[in-house]
Amino acid sequence: MENKKAIKLIDKILKDIDKTGINTDKLIEDLKELRSYALEQQVPLVVKVLRLTYEHIQETESFMIPILDDEPIDEDGEVVANDEVAPVESLKYVIALMKNLNNKGNIADLKEYRDLLNSY
Repeated sequence: MENKKAIKLIDKILKDIDKTGINTDKLIEDLKELRSYALEQQVPLVVKVLRLTYEHIQETESFMIPILDDEPIDEDGEVVANDEVAPVESLKYVIALMKNLNNKGNIADLKEYRDLLNSY
């Protein structure tokens, strides 16, 4: 995202996750605030991923979406997710992707997270 306040908030969220893990109440507040910046900047993919993320955290009290594999597509063109669920690392990764939306790889990974969250 290009908004400096949004970048600061992303950094704060990542630090908080490092310190306290997935502390649901504060984390959900911060994700909702970050979503408002994405709405302002009209980035529908980020808006959707953030909403799905905080709804998922509210429901599961964790982040049960596995971190994406380095080779996310198999020979059939299907997304392959890593079977290991490392909630903190996966959540940090999806949030960090939002810092640089000019990177096509980040956009592709955000779409993959969107699809995984939708199908959870």
